[in-house]
Amino acid sequence: MKLDLLAKLFLIVGLAGSAGLAAADPLDDALRPIQDEWAVIKYRTPEKQQEARYHALVQQAHKLAEAHPGRAEPLIWEGIALSSEAGAKGGMGALSLAKAARDKLEQAIKRDGHALKGSAWTSLGTLYYKVPGWPIGFGDKAKAEEMLNKSLAINPDGIDPNFFRGEYLFERERYGEALKSLETALHAPARPGRELADSGRRQEIQALLVKVRKEMEN
Repeated sequence: MKLDLLAKLFLIVGLAGSAGLAAADPLDDALRPIQDEWAVIKYRTPEKQQEARYHALVQQAHKLAEAHPGRAEPLIWEGIALSSEAGAKGGMGALSLAKAARDKLEQAIKRDGHALKGSAWTSLGTLYYKVPGWPIGFGDKAKAEEMLNKSLAINPDGIDPNFFRGEYLFERERYGEALKSLETALHAPARPGRELADSGRRQEIQALLVKVRKEMEN
């Protein structure tokens, strides 16, 4: 897989959207602008403007992570923002950003793998199946599936773990399994405060369902 193709895949899929916030956590107020900005960049911002805005979002999440050294949630969003910046940037820079995202997500899992309903596992698993394997990158399909399954075990009805697992299964030509995951994702419960992210993700799910059904008909 060429790195420019890697960038296109990151840009199309987006590695964020996983992170819904639980109520009554004081950190929510600081995290909410980050997740809202991500959705605006992903679904409402022209592609040429996305790299700079994702980069700024990375810096915002990084500062929040430094201010809350014991928490996993800001690290998850820093990893998500780095992954998204990788997609917008492309080239060798995309790979280095993806590695940085991997490191942040792994740190988050060490702190709390269940934080934000297992979003670190979702995003990390997606990185592992999108990034090229050795000797170019760290991609690993077997690890990807293991991580996506862990995210699904934590959040079985979630829109993002089901979508990304469905996409992984589609790319592995396991169309029946992909169909089941995507249909579950399409009917996932709405996330309060994540209306834009949910709407954009459902459009991606519907587009992928068309491809899955077409393959199953062949």
